[in-house]
Amino acid sequence: MGGCHPRRRPKNPKMPPAQRLLALRLLLSTGILLGLNAPLGKLAREGGISAAGWSFAIAGGGALVLLAIILLRRQPVHLNRRHLRYYFGTALLSYVIPNLVIYAAIPHLGAGMTAIYFTLSPIMTLSLSIMLGTRRPGALGIFGILLGCVGALIVVFSKGQVGRPADLTWALAALVIPLSLAVGNIYRTIDWPEGGAPLVLAMGSNAAAAFFLIIAALILDGSLPFAALAASPGLVAAQVAIAASMFALFFRLQVAGGPVYLSQIGYVAAATALIIGTFFLGEHYGLATWGGALVIVAGVIATTFDRGPTVQR
Repeated sequence: MGGCHPRRRPKNPKMPPAQRLLALRLLLSTGILLGLNAPLGKLAREGGISAAGWSFAIAGGGALVLLAIILLRRQPVHLNRRHLRYYFGTALLSYVIPNLVIYAAIPHLGAGMTAIYFTLSPIMTLSLSIMLGTRRPGALGIFGILLGCVGALIVVFSKGQVGRPADLTWALAALVIPLSLAVGNIYRTIDWPEGGAPLVLAMGSNAAAAFFLIIAALILDGSLPFAALAASPGLVAAQVAIAASMFALFFRLQVAGGPVYLSQIGYVAAATALIIGTFFLGEHYGLATWGGALVIVAGVIATTFDRGPTVQR
């Protein structure tokens, strides 16, 4: 992928039109790929694959595909202390914690309902950015983020699927998803290694996540996940292909848009998962849920056309 190897950490001045268009394309592509994860995760859980096992398949498979691309390109893979800290910090905050909660919550909340929690990440990311003393977005950007948050709340309090109210305990526990994602969004920006290439950082972070998740599988499941994964080769292959593509685009979006803009992939992911859950997985949501989804879309549009900077260097 041309142009995805910057030699400096991401910075976020006011985006020129060309960069804004690139960021929008990356936002939509990454969000749609992320949204596919929840429906595939629901199928995996119904097939007897544990949350830790499925999360391992995503991280481990994605790392292997990205490593193959890196080797073909003959890119250097840095294993110094600075990069290792980034790999493991990103793995824990952005992959391990949210993925374990996501795939544990799906059987209780549904794929679409669980994906809705992604949409709370932008407002949490913005709040953390303000707490850390960075600049806020322009007025339109703030309005868009708040609008998206309102839409998310409408969906959350719509009680989930028709005839199957969401489990309150899991509905509350799922708040860990956007909180961990928000902390990860900020961390990746402030600790980005000097000269770090997005593809290499994506590979290293996924490899570190796979390490954590093997340990999680042994602790939570009492066994390694390989037998369960081998029983669903087609599903695993599809998920690995989607994950590798998503992670490659994810780190490019981090560079192009910054942490607050990147956090809006949750809006696109939630809409994608809702549509797939409804039309392909037999999940049925009420008018309030779909109304909230439309409000979320309006929030994405407003923030996309915001002309203010999102964060300081």
